[in-house]
This record gives sequence, C-alpha cells and structure tokens, in this order.
Amino acid sequence: MSLNQKKSHPLYKVLSKDTIELEIVPYIPVGKRGFKSKVPLCEIINCILYKLKTGIQWYLLPIFQLFSKEVLHYKTVFGYYRKWCKAGIWQACWSSILQKNRSKIDLSSGDVDGSHTTALRGGEAVGYQGRKKRKTTNAIYLTDRNGLPLAMSVPVCGNHNDLFNIEKHFEQITDFLHQSGIPLDGLFLNFDAGFDAENLRKKALKLGIIANIAPNKRNSGTLNNHYFDHQLYKERYAIERTNAWLDSFRSILNRFDTSITSWTGFNYLAFMVIALRKFQKIKSR
Repeated sequence: MSLNQKKSHPLYKVLSKDTIELEIVPYIPVGKRGFKSKVPLCEIINCILYKLKTGIQWYLLPIFQLFSKEVLHYKTVFGYYRKWCKAGIWQACWSSILQKNRSKIDLSSGDVDGSHTTALRGGEAVGYQGRKKRKTTNAIYLTDRNGLPLAMSVPVCGNHNDLFNIEKHFEQITDFLHQSGIPLDGLFLNFDAGFDAENLRKKALKLGIIANIAPNKRNSGTLNNHYFDHQLYKERYAIERTNAWLDSFRSILNRFDTSITSWTGFNYLAFMVIALRKFQKIKSR
C-alpha cells in the first residue's frame, strides 16, 4: 500500500478537528521558549483521542493517516501526552470546559458511583479485587442528572472498597467542581448501598449536599432514621449508562497504563469527548 493510499483511507473520528481546535487547543499551554512542534496541536490531540477510543498500542498508531503534512513519530506523540499528563493539563482543560458550559449541565440532582477497572499490566494504585478475581484500580465518579461525568476522585488500589478514605475522596471531587464554577449547595446526590456510612452523610451535609443513600442491609442492626427518596433513587440508572459510555473508550475499559497520571488523563479526555458531543447537540437544537 502506497503512502497516498494510507492517507486516503478513512479513519474513525472521535471529534472533528474544528471542535478540537476551538474547544480543547485554547487550554493547552504553549511554551514561549524551547522546541515548537512542526504540526498543529489539534493533530497531536486527534492522535491521542484515536488512542483513547481504540485502545491501540502507541507504536501501532496510524500516524500517516492521522497527520496531514508533517508526520510525527509515535514516540513524540506519546511524549506530548505524558508531558501534559504530568502537568495536569487534561484536568485543567476539563475544568475550563465545565466553566464555559455551566448552563448546559443539569444539576437538578446527580449520582455518585465507584468503578473498578482491570489493570492488565500492574503499576501504580493497583490491588487485587476479590469480586473480580484480578488486579484493579478503583475510582469514584460524579455525574449530573443526564449522566454527564463531571469529576472523579484520585484512583486507589482495587483492594479498597468505595468507602476507603471516602471523606477525602469526596472532598477531592467537590473541590474540583467548586474550582470549575459548578454550584453544589442544595444538590441531591444518589449513592448506592455501598456508600451507606454516617461519616459520608456528615461530610455531604457540611458541604451543603443532600446525600440520598440506599440503606445497606448489613447495617440493619444499627439505628437508621435517615430519609431516603425512593423515587429519586430510581433516576440512578443514568450513571450506569455513563459507565457504558466510558467503557466505549478502550483505553479506559482496561487499564494498560502503569502510571496513574496517564490513566487519569484518559478519563478526563473521555469526559471532554462525551460532553462536547452533547453540548454540540444542545447548541444545534
């Protein structure tokens, strides 16, 4: 196959280059000194998004098709991704997108859930999870009423349950949303029975959040007079749908990254892709 044939072969587009250029590139810092890339940043980001969606190994990236003129080596693309991960650029970028689109987020209520991701190569924040019978990484996610993922906790080893350091992890999530200009006072949040704990309720109340936690049968022997809204809890199906959306990104479905910053970076990139697609639909109505 010739080079021209390779370039003309259609590839799956995660986001259009115009969307990347307008909605993501403005938040990527460009150094005033040192080496400057010969290719547009939108093409480098497009390459990273292709990796996010397909889960393909870096060295198998179809770089001849992903770049229009100057072609970067896959190691260079990976270098950009790692540099931006270490600097926390993806999280900052997502925070800026949230601030810009606050009016499109439905905070009539929200959902919180923990998710265990299989870690196939080990690495940081990895531990054996008995239920899945393999090594996993655990993180907590918060979504809006429509299932849009808004924030996640710092991932921990999979041998920890969802209540491990829950006050700290919940504060990480809420701090990020406050910094992103997302109002939380008076917000109703659904939690499944795995989060039924007094310290979480108190922490949520202190932050002005109403925690709608399903009663855990294991706590049936303790005094539990907490209000629980069954009708609101039925809306929790939205976060299960969110899990399916995130699983469609192969680099998130199974964790191959040994560094936690790389895997977290892919999560925030997935948040951006899901949100920007939804925001564009709202805009076009």
